[in-house]
Amino acid sequence: MKRMLLTISYDGTAYCGWQVQPNGITVQETLQNALLKLTGERTNVTGCSRTDAGVHAREFCCHIDCADSLPESAFLRGLSALLPSDIAVKDCTEVPRDFHARYNARGKTYAYYILNSKFKNPFLCRYTWRIERPLNIDKMNEFCTGIIGTHDFAAFSSSARSTEDTVRTVTECNVTRQGDTVVLRISANGFLYNMVRIITGTAVAVSDGRVRADIANTVFKEKKRSLLGETAPPQGLFLEKVLYNKGDLNARL
Repeated sequence: MKRMLLTISYDGTAYCGWQVQPNGITVQETLQNALLKLTGERTNVTGCSRTDAGVHAREFCCHIDCADSLPESAFLRGLSALLPSDIAVKDCTEVPRDFHARYNARGKTYAYYILNSKFKNPFLCRYTWRIERPLNIDKMNEFCTGIIGTHDFAAFSSSARSTEDTVRTVTECNVTRQGDTVVLRISANGFLYNMVRIITGTAVAVSDGRVRADIANTVFKEKKRSLLGETAPPQGLFLEKVLYNKGDLNARL
């Protein structure tokens, strides 16, 4: 058996998130069903993260264990042919047997897309949060600057989070505008459940004047979710990049 790292992208609109669950179709389940058809064996797919329902990924990494005899090029073509059009396999490569798509990830980048327009766009409604009122990019960036660094982000997450360790290091967080499209981009060594969506919702609240731009310092101390803005809806969120150390990918046991 060999361990393979798959790089995929997907439109999360039709899926109940990444992780297999009993009450809806997920990206993980769809991949595992395609692998069963391809190999004739049930294969567990381990993802780098667990995206929510409606969240998208331009680059999502996951690992599987498969037979040594299966060439990578044939595997890639075969799996691609068995997947629906809203899931694409971009790359597959052999990695060390102890490599783990989630635990070896040293960082991720997310982007949240906002359509800042009075008018609906039927071609963007599945991929943006539409806000009609003008957004103040300077105020949003003032807030974003305040969360960069190593902090306890407990208040910036849902109570449904699966970890007690809530300290994360944010290396980048900024907001840009191009026409009617406003993008919040954030990179960190890890993210808590709903963290990016809460940060985005708070940045919008800061723009509106409902939350102070320097609220982060208070929240890091008091850990009160109520001091922050709303949780932004899922459809504007994209996992953009997953980072690994080259040594973890290339070493051979």
